[in-house]
Amino acid sequence: MRLLGAFSLILAVRLASVFVVQTYYVPDEYWQSLEVAHKLTFGYGYLTWEWLQGIRSYVYPLLIAGLYKILALLQLDSARLLVLLPRILQALLTSYSDYRFYVWTGRRKWALFLVVVSWFWFYTGSRTLANTLETSLTTIALSYFPWFGEGTAYLWPAALSCFLRPTSAVIWIPLAVHHLRKTQLRGVELILKRFLPIGLLVAGLGVAIDSYWHGRAIVTPYEFLKYNVLHNISRFYGTHPWHWYFTVGLPTVLGINFLPFLFGIMETVRKPLKFAVSKQLLISIFLSLVALSAVEHKEFRFVAPLIPLCLFVAADALSRWSYTAQRSILWATALVIIVGNAIPIWYFSTVHQRGPIDLMPKLRDIAQDFRDERDHRANILYLMPCHSTPYFSHIHENVTMRFLTCEPNLDKKEQYKDEADRFFDDPLRWLNANVPVHPITAMPSHVVLFDPLAEKISVFLRNYRLLHRIEHAEVTKLDTVRALVDEKSPYLASLLQHRQPRTGHSILVYQRQKAGGENAFN
Repeated sequence: MRLLGAFSLILAVRLASVFVVQTYYVPDEYWQSLEVAHKLTFGYGYLTWEWLQGIRSYVYPLLIAGLYKILALLQLDSARLLVLLPRILQALLTSYSDYRFYVWTGRRKWALFLVVVSWFWFYTGSRTLANTLETSLTTIALSYFPWFGEGTAYLWPAALSCFLRPTSAVIWIPLAVHHLRKTQLRGVELILKRFLPIGLLVAGLGVAIDSYWHGRAIVTPYEFLKYNVLHNISRFYGTHPWHWYFTVGLPTVLGINFLPFLFGIMETVRKPLKFAVSKQLLISIFLSLVALSAVEHKEFRFVAPLIPLCLFVAADALSRWSYTAQRSILWATALVIIVGNAIPIWYFSTVHQRGPIDLMPKLRDIAQDFRDERDHRANILYLMPCHSTPYFSHIHENVTMRFLTCEPNLDKKEQYKDEADRFFDDPLRWLNANVPVHPITAMPSHVVLFDPLAEKISVFLRNYRLLHRIEHAEVTKLDTVRALVDEKSPYLASLLQHRQPRTGHSILVYQRQKAGGENAFN
C-alpha cells in the first residue's frame, strides 16, 4: 500500500476512535493532563498530590494548555471542545506514530493490519494519558533507530519519552548498548557528541519547564522514581504478584495479537540471525517486563509502550510465513484477528464504565443553569471512590465541588486511612462530621454516588430527590465471587483487585429540595 493510502487509513481509524471510545478507563486520563491544563489556562481546577509533590512533568499538560489558550482567545472554549480537541490532538500524534511504525517495518501489510486492529491501542490511542504519549514517542524513536546503517535522530523522541516517563529508559538502555556495539563510529565519540548532548539538552529543557511551573528547582524524573520506586508509594493504589505482567498484563493488552506475538517469539528463537531486529526487541521487552515486575503496583497501561515492539515481532514472523501459507489460511487468520480485536473494542469503548462520561454533560448543565432559593450556584458533592469521574475540565464552570480524596500515606502515619476509606467505613458518621445540615441551604445542592450507597445514607438523602440515574457497569456484585477466590486462589484474587466493590450498576445524581419543597425521596 502506498504511504498516503496507509496514512489515510491510520488517520481515519484514530479519529474514529475519538468519537467511538466514550468510556472511562483510568483517572490519570483527566486528572494528570486535562485537569492540570484547565487550571493553568483558566485559573481553577484541581491538582492532585502528585503535582504538589512534584513527581509529574508539566510538558504534556502545557501542550494541552496551549490548545485551551487558543480556544479561549477565540472565545471558543466550550466544555465540549475542551474535551474533544485534546483527544483529537493525541489521535493525530498517535496517527503519525502508527505511520512511522508502518515505515519502520518496511511497509509490511501485516504490520499495518496489526497496529490498526489492535484493541488496546484503539481503546487508548486517543486518550490523553502520559502512557499514550510515551507509546507514541517510543514508536517514533524506534522507527528512526539505526537498525541498518547509522543515525541518531531516534535519541530526541527517546530522550523525551524517558524524561516524561522514566520507566521508558528500560526499553532504551539495551537498544542504546546495541547501537554502540554495531556502530562503525567510535563508541566514546558517539556518547560524547550525540548521546550526552541530546540527553542533557532534553533533560535541561524539561527541568527548566518543570522548575518554572512547579515554582522551585525540581527534577521530576528523580521525584517520580523516588516516590514510586524507592519509597514504593504506588503500592497504596493496589498490588499484584511479581509475574502479573508476564501472565496477565501483556497478554491482555495484546489480546488476540498475543498469538502471533508468541509465533514471532518461536520463530526468532529458532532463527535468531534471520530475525535479528526481533531478537533485539525481545531483549528490551523481557528486561522491561522484569523491571516493571519489581514494582508491586502494576497496571495494564504501563506495558502500552511495549505494543510497537511486540507488534513488530508478530508482523515480522507473519510476513515471512505469508510467503508460503495458503491464501485461505491467510484470510482465516486475518478474520480471527479482526474478530478477536473487534469484540473488546466494542465492549470496552462503548459499554464498560461509560457512566462517568455520560454523567459529565448532566453535571455541566446543572453547573450552568442551577440556582437555589438564595440564587447560589450549584454545590456538588461526589460520594464516590476518589477520581471516579472527570472534574472541572469537563464542566468548565467555576462552581463549588468536593470529592473524597485518597492521598497516600506520605507522612508514614500509623494505621493511616485516606478520606475515601474513612467515608466508606462509616458513611453516615463521615457525613455528620463533614457536611452541615442546618440550615438546609448549607447542604450540597447535588450529591453524586453509586447506587449501592443510596440505601446506606437514606437518612442523609431525605432532603434530596433523585434527578438522574445513569447506567455504569453490567457486573457489580462480586462479593461472593471474591470471597470464594480469596479462599481458593490467592492468584485469581489479585486479578480481581482492580474491581472496585464501592461502585455499582448505576450512578445516581440527587438534587436537594428547596426550603419548603416536597420531599420526593421518601
